[in-house]
Amino acid sequence: MKGALQRRMTALAEAGAARRRGAVVEAMGEAGVASVRVDGEIVRASGRGLMARWMDDPALREAGRGRA
Repeated sequence: MKGALQRRMTALAEAGAARRRGAVVEAMGEAGVASVRVDGEIVRASGRGLMARWMDDPALREAGRGRA
């Protein structure tokens, strides 16, 4: 029983992380970031002025915090 609970909790945590990664990708796409993709557990993005855009756009910051 304990193993089943642990597997369920792990699956829920992984699903939450996947939702947050998806929200980040979506927010970056809407903000006009040139290239965004999920690479395993990492969201990779590239584009001109990306760091400034990330810091200036509350929607991007909140998506990264799981509050989108």
